[in-house]
Amino acid sequence: MKQKLILIPLMTTCLLLSLHAGNYRSFKVSVYTRAYEVEKMKDLHWLDSTWNIISQQIKVDKIYLETHRDLLIVPSETLEQAKKFFHDRGIETGGGITYTINEANSFETFCYSNPEHRKLVQEIAEHTAKHFDDYILDDFFFTSCKSDIEIKAKGTQSWTDYRLKLMTEAGQNLIMKPSKKVNPNVKVIIKYPNWYDHFQGLGFDLKNGPHLFDGVWTGTETRDPGGDQHLQNYLSYNIIRYFENLRPGHNFGGWVDSGGSHMGMDRYAEQLWLTMFSKTPEMILFAYNQLLGVSIRPQHRTPWQGQGTSFDFDEMMKPIQLANGQTVKPTTLARAAGITFEQIDKFVYKLGNPIGIKSYKPYHSLGDDFLQNYLGMIGLPMDMYSEFPTDQKVVLLTEQAKYDEQIISKIKTQLQKGKDIVITSSLLKAIPDKIADIAELRCTDLKALVNDFGRYGTIDRDILIPQVRYQTNDSWEMVSAGRPLNGGVSGYPILLRAPYSQGNLFVLTIPDDMGNLYDYPEGALNVIRRILSQDLDIRIEGPSKVSLFVYDNGTFIVESFNDTPVNIKILTDENIESLTDIIDGSVLTPKEKDVNNPIRRYQPVESKNEYTLTLMPHSYRVFEKKNNTK
Repeated sequence: MKQKLILIPLMTTCLLLSLHAGNYRSFKVSVYTRAYEVEKMKDLHWLDSTWNIISQQIKVDKIYLETHRDLLIVPSETLEQAKKFFHDRGIETGGGITYTINEANSFETFCYSNPEHRKLVQEIAEHTAKHFDDYILDDFFFTSCKSDIEIKAKGTQSWTDYRLKLMTEAGQNLIMKPSKKVNPNVKVIIKYPNWYDHFQGLGFDLKNGPHLFDGVWTGTETRDPGGDQHLQNYLSYNIIRYFENLRPGHNFGGWVDSGGSHMGMDRYAEQLWLTMFSKTPEMILFAYNQLLGVSIRPQHRTPWQGQGTSFDFDEMMKPIQLANGQTVKPTTLARAAGITFEQIDKFVYKLGNPIGIKSYKPYHSLGDDFLQNYLGMIGLPMDMYSEFPTDQKVVLLTEQAKYDEQIISKIKTQLQKGKDIVITSSLLKAIPDKIADIAELRCTDLKALVNDFGRYGTIDRDILIPQVRYQTNDSWEMVSAGRPLNGGVSGYPILLRAPYSQGNLFVLTIPDDMGNLYDYPEGALNVIRRILSQDLDIRIEGPSKVSLFVYDNGTFIVESFNDTPVNIKILTDENIESLTDIIDGSVLTPKEKDVNNPIRRYQPVESKNEYTLTLMPHSYRVFEKKNNTK
């Protein structure tokens, strides 16, 4: 019941915003415009011609007009002219600020202890509040400045402690108070970027910030996972849920740019729909110049097209029928976004509130950085919280939990209630003496190369894992690995169970390269999914790089991030008699259970219905569970 009460504000927010969505049933689509392009809008011919290119390819509800970036401040006259242009066309407007001095210089930020910088920061906020009733602070309301002024002001504090205090003070005294004084009706929204695990080091305060500002916006750009940030696809969904849980009802939208489109237009579209799977009420496309200037090229058509994938490149390239009877040819990134939103608008409104496996991440914590996104990519629906969950059968704890000085007491309370805890090998290594009061376990400095998971399968490459040690017969290996394990001489825990009181403490071994989780064989993944999914009435079995998204109204989504078709099983409670595809109306019925499966002989007997399904590359299916009413 507590979980439902927490989610009500989000439902209310979505409902209120959907009343004004205009072009879509349950969400808005907006475009953010950099100060460089806003400044050009003084030329109405340029504005009209460029807007035609964008608006013919995508339905837009709102435009955010940036007032400052890289010391360029857009004049009031230009802002008002641009606002009138869009208002005359039925488009809402909001403002935006990017507090950078020079993006080209490693995103050079302001120095918030420098009196001259502080004065300018406040003036920009006041200038923006005069023209807009809501504005967004783009990614860069943080500081990386280490000038002599900042070094002196920091003193003996750590950079993290100093910057957290500095930026919280700056937000209150340089942004919020001056903006509200100029325009009492203004709503100031801080946009948090996608690198959330490292925020505190540069002054983003997730404990106080969501309550200081009128709301937050979420950067859901994952781009190329092999690029500089190494962010996994699943983050586009997971980060929305995390920020929503910080202050329910005040996470107003997601934000995606053109990054990753070089991998194929599927990758761009995927970021958009993953964001919207989180049920966020608005989507911002960054930016006006990208929707205008990123042209569609033959290279954007991926090799797996033509197999009935969720994103259909050829369908996107068909001429667009305009309301006036004219047709236009798709030319830019705007059309990829447009057709994606038209597609998901047919079902997103039918989804309930997202739910998942609760993972505890204390405020300003580090450790197992971004691990939950990797886990989401192996079929574990993640839901991150900054308060320890007390209403779950199982709670996931990563190394981040070491920041909670009371963590062992909380673990014991959970176990004594007959519930379970899953910790990572990294958390075990971080606090071994504390964990020893529950079970005498060690995560050593030694490593092991493994490729054989015994009865659960083998893999094609060697992966490096930490060696977890335990007292024989006090703990038990549920999944093991070696090189080889079958016929070999050594084995190491992948999933370890240590009973305590009425519950179980599980240790999940995380490979040195988190991406090697995707190499775990299906059998091993299935055991991990079973242990962690106790609070859900549904889970999947199958290979990695398949995600599950679960909602509280009986709907769910499965999506594959693989380049080839994959077969999966969907396991539900026995009272579910069928699964109906929300998009095409097709129905899946339970398959006869394979009682002779050798792996299942080593697993508890479960009362589950099984459904088999083939997923196309980089595609999703949306289902509704039908209960047996007999």
